[in-house]
Amino acid sequence: MRRTSRSRSSSSRPALRRILYPFQQFLQLETSSGVLLLVCTTIALVWANSSYGDIYRQILDTPITVGVGKWLSRHSVLFWINDGLMAVFFFVVGLEIKREVIGGELADKKKAALPIIAAFGGMVAPACIYASLNWGTADIHGWGVPVATDIAFAIGVLTILGARAPIALKVFLTALAIADDIGAVVVIALFYGHGFVPAALALGLGVLALSWVLGRMGLRSPMAFALLGIGVWAAFLQSGVHATVAGVLLALTVPATTELDGDEFRARVEGAMDDFARLPRDGVPTLAAEQQAAISALESACESVQTPLQRLERMLHPWVSYAIMPVFALANAGVHIAGIGKLEHLGVPLGVILGLVIGKPLGITAASWLAVRFRLAEKPSDVTWRQILGAGVLGGIGFTMALFIAGLSYRHPATLAAAKASILGASLVAGVVGYASLRWCSVHCRKPTAD
Repeated sequence: MRRTSRSRSSSSRPALRRILYPFQQFLQLETSSGVLLLVCTTIALVWANSSYGDIYRQILDTPITVGVGKWLSRHSVLFWINDGLMAVFFFVVGLEIKREVIGGELADKKKAALPIIAAFGGMVAPACIYASLNWGTADIHGWGVPVATDIAFAIGVLTILGARAPIALKVFLTALAIADDIGAVVVIALFYGHGFVPAALALGLGVLALSWVLGRMGLRSPMAFALLGIGVWAAFLQSGVHATVAGVLLALTVPATTELDGDEFRARVEGAMDDFARLPRDGVPTLAAEQQAAISALESACESVQTPLQRLERMLHPWVSYAIMPVFALANAGVHIAGIGKLEHLGVPLGVILGLVIGKPLGITAASWLAVRFRLAEKPSDVTWRQILGAGVLGGIGFTMALFIAGLSYRHPATLAAAKASILGASLVAGVVGYASLRWCSVHCRKPTAD
């Protein structure tokens, strides 16, 4: 009997590895990206407050002209980073959202209900706290700053915990952060646009419709989607709807179907391998034309068995994690501390700090409890309520999305500096407290019981 059970256990491991492999790769990428973000944030803070701070600000204000002929656009370096490069970031966010909704943690309604409801609560509570402290002032417009969670740092802290954090908790926080991203994109689209131009928006939506139709007709080229994306981005830039939203909407038009099923792929691969092995190398360092053709057929089969959505996400995710987000942090985290002294009232820093540190865990935990209490969702059996609270505390790590919305919310330099400093400070507190609470819970919490 022991041999049988051991055999069954070992035979189930490959299947388990196949299921967890994409999730583990995602965690590793987000973790290392979080470390790089931390380094770039530190560099930006030191640089902006050093004797070379003027150079830092001059670089960001340097105008750059992009375009051809009459189609020219002249903006600062900071604009091209926040409205240009970040459109690619939002495109990858859109790909992740679509993947999760189609076949990931948000695909199963029963499993998705808890993180989605938790994310909603984790957005409403911080927004209410901020609004209550800034009601009747011009700074009320910044209520969206403390509503978002930074997935790179939050998952990074959970990964440091290792086996102390159950995999179900990591899945819960990842799904929550992705649902949170959906909410943040909706907030940006609805509340942080400017000067609405219907004709430009109609053009952008027309290009999106064209992308969807071409995708349904079999378009799979990453370059073609890149060109369509530039068109959508340019139209949204003129429409008054924030241009980064174009990235998310374009991602939703990318096909999530394959050209080959498993059997067809296996047959093509076997045929290509047979063709490759049929001709001897004869010690020649180069391949014969027939062998090169077999390799090309193999490459084509590998591309055809992947969805365009997965190919684009795999291609762009490292660029976003290791280039775009660090550059964004370098350009936006350089808070000039001396400028905060000119702040007229404390509503903004208090609203951001309390929204992230108190509002996030309160909203996430309360919404989760209510969802389970009224049978709208189920709590994972191996996750305790204290661990849900700890994950909620980690949800207070705002950083990337919070800094981005802050840049859209405030025009006064002192207010923006105070908001950014508050985001960085609150995110640090949330990360440290979240880590400590989950580490303590891994030692002292009892095994969860069924609800």
